[in-house]
Amino acid sequence: MRRLLPVLFLLISACTDIAPVLDLPPPPGAAPVSAQAARQFVEVASALEPVAEQECRARTRGLNCDFRIVIDDGPDQKPNAYQTEDAWGRPVLAFNLGLIAAVQNPDELAFVIGHEAAHHILSHLEQTRRSAMYGAVVASGTAAILGATPELVREAGERGAQIGGRVFSKEFELEADRLGTIITAKAGYDPVRGSAFFTRLPDPGNRFLGTHPPNASRIRVVQQTVDSM
Repeated sequence: MRRLLPVLFLLISACTDIAPVLDLPPPPGAAPVSAQAARQFVEVASALEPVAEQECRARTRGLNCDFRIVIDDGPDQKPNAYQTEDAWGRPVLAFNLGLIAAVQNPDELAFVIGHEAAHHILSHLEQTRRSAMYGAVVASGTAAILGATPELVREAGERGAQIGGRVFSKEFELEADRLGTIITAKAGYDPVRGSAFFTRLPDPGNRFLGTHPPNASRIRVVQQTVDSM
């Protein structure tokens, strides 16, 4: 079963000995995480969270800025991080064990956390939902007008939602890189050094309707943001 472990639990454990928390045998397919990596995650998350919340309150009105940082210990342990919301609308920043083990220094981890927090501050999740809904309505409506069967109308709607959700994806990633750079720097970490994490990820290139921009573009945006600060 996929579990989301609140960092608060790790913080409580860190007051004594954090090693038993993440040195237990990982779930099948999970990457092992050392005690040092666990401590680093707790330290960086503790430093980034108040800065991200302060930036959120300064830039938004009425948005829930009470971030909840969790660890996703699901079986798919390719390095991954994502932003979502819980049932009450509280922003959740999730990081899996693979990512915690993969970062090479605190700056990389800080940049990833700052980037995910920026997605929430910039309301990218809500904008993606709206774009996907618009795509679904247009595609299914067009199919219905053309006389498609109910099954084809449904399939068209699903495809339209998929395309609509990706229209601004690369733009959103670069926007989150910019704001994530600011959050990372304000928390006392080096975002340029942190963006080196991209150099070890497969380069998605500049594919049409791709979800992420080229790694070189992201590194360039980070450097430009630092230069302008």
